[in-house]
Amino acid sequence: MSQIPLFLSSLFVLLATFAIGSVNKPNILFILADDMSFETLRAAQCLDIDTPNLDRLAEKGTMFTGAYNMGSYSPAVCIASRAMLNSGRFVWNATPPKLRQCAGNGQFWPQRLQQAGYKTYMAGKWHLPVKADSVFEVVENVRPGMPADGYVHKVVAADGHNRKVVPADDELPPGYNRPVDPEAYQSGWKPWDPEQGGFWEGGKHWSEVLADDGITFIQQAAEEEDPFFMYLAFNAPHDPRQAPKEFVDRYPLERVEMPDNFLPEYPFAEPAFGKMLRDERLMPYPRTEYSVQVNRQEYFAIVTHMDAQIGRILEALEASGRADNTWIFFTADHGLAVGRHGLSGKQNMYEHSMRVPFIVVGPEVSAGARIDTPIYLQDIMPTTLELAGLKEVSGVDFKSLLPLLKGVEKTHYDAVYGAYLDRQRMIRMGDWKLIHYPGIGVERLYNLREDPMEMVDLARPDLARPMNPTTSQRKMQEALRSALITLGREMQDPLLSPSKNKQ
Repeated sequence: MSQIPLFLSSLFVLLATFAIGSVNKPNILFILADDMSFETLRAAQCLDIDTPNLDRLAEKGTMFTGAYNMGSYSPAVCIASRAMLNSGRFVWNATPPKLRQCAGNGQFWPQRLQQAGYKTYMAGKWHLPVKADSVFEVVENVRPGMPADGYVHKVVAADGHNRKVVPADDELPPGYNRPVDPEAYQSGWKPWDPEQGGFWEGGKHWSEVLADDGITFIQQAAEEEDPFFMYLAFNAPHDPRQAPKEFVDRYPLERVEMPDNFLPEYPFAEPAFGKMLRDERLMPYPRTEYSVQVNRQEYFAIVTHMDAQIGRILEALEASGRADNTWIFFTADHGLAVGRHGLSGKQNMYEHSMRVPFIVVGPEVSAGARIDTPIYLQDIMPTTLELAGLKEVSGVDFKSLLPLLKGVEKTHYDAVYGAYLDRQRMIRMGDWKLIHYPGIGVERLYNLREDPMEMVDLARPDLARPMNPTTSQRKMQEALRSALITLGREMQDPLLSPSKNKQ
């Protein structure tokens, strides 16, 4: 007789403990942009661009100024970035075969959070070889890698450097759907014209549809007791960079400044990231100031339009009554050149393409703070796992940001590593950065503190000069090269450890 009350008492304690744990676990709202460079936030104080809602988010929380994407094993850089984000694994450990295995083992980001008691929601761009509805509970309007841009592509750089990018009928001409001059603009492409398709496909701009889905999710979650994890992924500001005319009109060309590091052509552009790459053919060769300004005008306009949709999502969160116990993470999968260094795309190792905006808001997160410590954007995944109470997890390579956010850690990684196919490698240590092109035997050395625009290549013999009486730039270059080799081997980089990873 006495065993029954004891059993019921134990069961009550167990259920009460579970309930308290679920109530106390914070909600997680993750918002992801596509092709958004770190500089495209007014809060970053780099460009004349309007992002009022993201700026307010930065004021409420902490902004990381040195958030990097680790790179890509694919010309579609967004695939590798999202693979790392959702698996928590470094780039060479997040290839498609390993990604499918990861999801099959229940180790994808939403799967882990669901196991921790979260209701998981997803809408927007996915672009992974694992179906979104197989790892999320609630899914709406899953989008492809990019909206159709008026051309049907047969081949999209399948092996990265030996095959051309072509449309259905002929090779893409440089600047194929962007104006070369004002006369061409008047008679052709208009980013606000629904007849152009792209983001307007379906009758409503995709960014607006995503905001609608996010608002619906928040309203649904407000009725639930379980904590929520929402993964809202914009296709913006990826091309075709389309926005309503009122947003384009906010950026007359006289407002759009030319980048300081503009070049008509990039001097070391191999086929893997050169003239045959689709992203690089969005502007004519050589690059003209007009084509760069128009591309940047469209880029800024779609960013500002996306910012307005993020504002709608944040307003819905406040109205739901769940904001006080919600962590918000905003970032992008990678950046974009849009005319810097003679480049248009993101298949390069420069800061404009590797670094992304990164904002964290949450209970006890310092308001209006900036952290300059270099991190990877994929550190979000283990951060959320720790917030969910999953401190000991296997198969995750990236690191939680909570020690940095709490001020108990000042450094995060000894060095930042970057890779693109077998054609480019990068390492950053402190203020110094080395870019290596193994196929052509070229290295570029930059001091990011003195030269944040990466305009002065210190690997050039004519620029070499002592930094101080004991350390020369040549020694720094050698030290970075050695560190890159060591780090690459730890990463199982197939270029440095070909026997360890052939997938």
